[in-house]
Amino acid sequence: MHYLVTGVAGFIGFHVAERLLAAGHQVTGLDNLNDYYDVNLKLSRLALLQAKPAFNFVQGDLADRSLVASLFAQEQFQRVIHLGAQAGVRYSLENPHAYADANLVGHLNILEGCRQQKIEHLLYASSSSVYGLNRKTAFSTDDSVDHPVSLYAATKKANELMSHSYAHLYGLPCTGLRFFTVYGPWGRPDMALFKFTKSILAGQPIDVYNFGEMKRDFTFIDDIAEAIIRLADVIPQPNAAWTVESGSPAESSAPYRVYNIGNSQPVELKTFIHELEKALGVPAHMNLLPLQPGDVLETSADTSALEAVIGFKPQTPLAQGLGQFVRWYRAFYSV
Repeated sequence: MHYLVTGVAGFIGFHVAERLLAAGHQVTGLDNLNDYYDVNLKLSRLALLQAKPAFNFVQGDLADRSLVASLFAQEQFQRVIHLGAQAGVRYSLENPHAYADANLVGHLNILEGCRQQKIEHLLYASSSSVYGLNRKTAFSTDDSVDHPVSLYAATKKANELMSHSYAHLYGLPCTGLRFFTVYGPWGRPDMALFKFTKSILAGQPIDVYNFGEMKRDFTFIDDIAEAIIRLADVIPQPNAAWTVESGSPAESSAPYRVYNIGNSQPVELKTFIHELEKALGVPAHMNLLPLQPGDVLETSADTSALEAVIGFKPQTPLAQGLGQFVRWYRAFYSV
């Protein structure tokens, strides 16, 4: 089967493409290789994919309407896994227009490509950030998600709404993936685990927000990739019996579904750091700071809907996942 994977040089995109290639699929990867974080890390991921004959890489921007349209017309994809986006909550406070280009215009271009070429299934990255001001945990896809606390989260909620409209109007099967704090080998340098590891090994203090009392549902990358690969085969179907009044917001009369993908075991940041200290064999020096704008206090995933359809839920223990990350990090950076 021929897949388009956007954001293919990114953290999740790279792992998903690896899995698809290992399963014998043909993969075209799209990425703009921007410098939001170290391009060399993206190129190193890409080099591993380019060693596979069934992989084809296209460098380009999601916001480039003609490029995306011609790519869809030429390649005749069957399924699309759309993971390319401008990521990061804090960066959305500094550079909001980057999020409009990549996450809104880019998402629309992907939807249009899917519509024009009658793609059989679009899976796309949403985020646990959409839960915003919600206080009830664990976060459920049955909950309202109308109060985001960052522009990044607002763009991800917009992606869900845009996808629903295309599912309804054109019968395009769309599956939204609300990822919860993803970590693991080949991860993102802008995320806490990478920053902590680099600073701890250098003997420098680490900035710990909300005095280390935030909780995050840390989810190992292999579990994320496994869930995506399984969900690709679960193509949403229209459900004429569904109504707004009695149905879940994560479902529809249209071929549209949204799932949480998280570990369902929220961990306090201080506990996370202690586990990282153990994996590194080096103590951390913590600089305890107040909560940052755009941050939420706790994330926790209710994955019952996910488990019901794919018979799998993320559950890699934190110590095991951190151990794998540290081994990769030390080997990759020779530290």
